Amino acid sequence: MQNQFNWTLFEELPVIGILRGYSMDQVKKIVQHSGKGGLRNIEITMNSENATDLIRLTRETGQEKMNVGAGTVCTLKDLDSALAAGATFIVTPIVNSDVIQACKKEGVPVIAGGFTPTEIFNAWQLGANMVKLFPANRFGPAYLKDITGPLNHIKLVPTGGVNLENFREYKQNGAYGFGVGSPLFHKDRVAEEDWGWVERQAEKFVEIYKKEKK
Repeated sequence: MQNQFNWTLFEELPVIGILRGYSMDQVKKIVQHSGKGGLRNIEITMNSENATDLIRLTRETGQEKMNVGAGTVCTLKDLDSALAAGATFIVTPIVNSDVIQACKKEGVPVIAGGFTPTEIFNAWQLGANMVKLFPANRFGPAYLKDITGPLNHIKLVPTGGVNLENFREYKQNGAYGFGVGSPLFHKDRVAEEDWGWVERQAEKFVEIYKKEKK
């Protein structure tokens, strides 16, 4: 499999499921069942134990039905490790010009993290394909709406606190994509091996998103 990001797949459901701190066995089951529910994008954070092995496992499990990215990429060393493992997109929590420009050179989509208007604008100007509004839960959907007023050309991906209750409002207020963690993969549910719950959660995000697209 090549390190190639599938934009069509991303836009089918532009929700990025964020995995941090799960075992190999748990990740395999999560990928299988969330994929059945309609999730199309998974992010493995680089500060997870065995992150590169998890990226490889996720790509193998998801096959061509999922984009598999690396998150919490803060340095060029992180980036090199992520790409070597097969990551097809990169997510950062910060604005790191070296990482953004290296991704551009490699032709790998990068979602750079920013919070203030200046950080968001700078990330976009440096060449980020999208900007992760993080932590979005500090001010919620209203802050996203304020940002998209003057910066409506920037593709924003609110991350942190996005859930089924506010998902629709984030979409209505201008979100291009969404970073979602525990509302898709709650640790207690995963620990209980409640894979049906994981599948249903993905289905619920799909249902809301499709309604908003009409």
